[in-house]
Amino acid sequence: MKERNSSAQILILEPGKTVADLTAMGFSPEVSEQFARQVDSIFIRLKNVPQELIPVLKRVPALENNNVMFGKTDDRKQIFEAVIAGTENELNDLCEQLGQGGEKPAKLAALLHGTLAKSSRKNRLPFFLGHHRLPLGQRTLIMGILNVTPDSFSDGGRFDQLDEALTQAFRMAEEGADIIDIGGESTRPGHIKVNAATGINQVMPVNAEVELNRVMPVIKALKKDQTFKLPLSIDTYKAKVAEQALASGVEMLNDVWGLKADPHLGTVAAHFDVPICLMHNRNSTDYDDLVADIIAEIEESIALAQNAGIKDKNIIIDPGIGFGKDLHQNLDVMLHLNTFCRLGYPLLLGTSRKSMIGKTLDLPTDERMEGTAATVAYGIAAGADIVRVHDVLPMKRVTVMTDAMIRR
Repeated sequence: MKERNSSAQILILEPGKTVADLTAMGFSPEVSEQFARQVDSIFIRLKNVPQELIPVLKRVPALENNNVMFGKTDDRKQIFEAVIAGTENELNDLCEQLGQGGEKPAKLAALLHGTLAKSSRKNRLPFFLGHHRLPLGQRTLIMGILNVTPDSFSDGGRFDQLDEALTQAFRMAEEGADIIDIGGESTRPGHIKVNAATGINQVMPVNAEVELNRVMPVIKALKKDQTFKLPLSIDTYKAKVAEQALASGVEMLNDVWGLKADPHLGTVAAHFDVPICLMHNRNSTDYDDLVADIIAEIEESIALAQNAGIKDKNIIIDPGIGFGKDLHQNLDVMLHLNTFCRLGYPLLLGTSRKSMIGKTLDLPTDERMEGTAATVAYGIAAGADIVRVHDVLPMKRVTVMTDAMIRR
């Protein structure tokens, strides 16, 4: 992680939170307030930039009007960070001027230009899951959670029998779900079992055969039933499970490890040409710079997807609330959701009944509906396109009301 984060990174600061972000970077509240007053400006954070570019940035005409602040420097790594401000036209002029300054300024210009392009990209083309055309960007889409496991954190054992799973799938369809996400392995953080071979408590993943035995009867039954009209998503990080599910007609993949658990999963997704959600996940909560690090790790997943042949139009991202993050980190990610939206990909948000809500409200999983509703409404206001929920009917009402105010 240290080595990866030594490369230059560009982040667009979220509107309304610029002063807080500048203060967190080490600028005084007074300087932050004054700098953030620039009307109609986009605020860009340059991180891990080579120190030799400091004089270059100071000479660039586009940055002459007090619209750059130089922050921390790391003399050991010979890097620095800065914040620049400008309108879209001014920032494009900056890219052009930097591009004429030599190899390293040109690389920074290309990185900046790419960030601006992704941020402004309206990745809301017709969104297809098989023959299903979903109105992405016109309203918030609802992904209903169907855990066919005996041990999921919230509803484990409720739908692990075929009849019960099918009844729940039809119920969620009637209540307003747009997609049903079927999972055959509990991915809750801290999912601990006793290893029979060693007697030690450790995370014990379910093997592919067990997972397939859980999900395939449900998938086949729903695909066979002509009265069931919704597309299906398979919640798995295993290529073998994904391949059989997609071959049986499932239209989407939801990978909680963002293609980092199984190197073959990206090839499977590309072969079937289906949308895939890349969730951020990791095995620790040790971050140097929370939001910047998460974005860098999501971009690693995006690169894995692109290298596997997955089309950009099929990439969805998920900041991974509840995974590899403690309570305060989860809340901070929620605060900066719009920053993730600026990566230019549809954003899926999964907060339903999670421990962030339980710890904040001191409530068990079956009493977290109001907390979930708050996160869903806030997420939509911040730019989320899809919400993944257990309680479809009440969350459908929340999304319709929030869309009426936000999306118009």
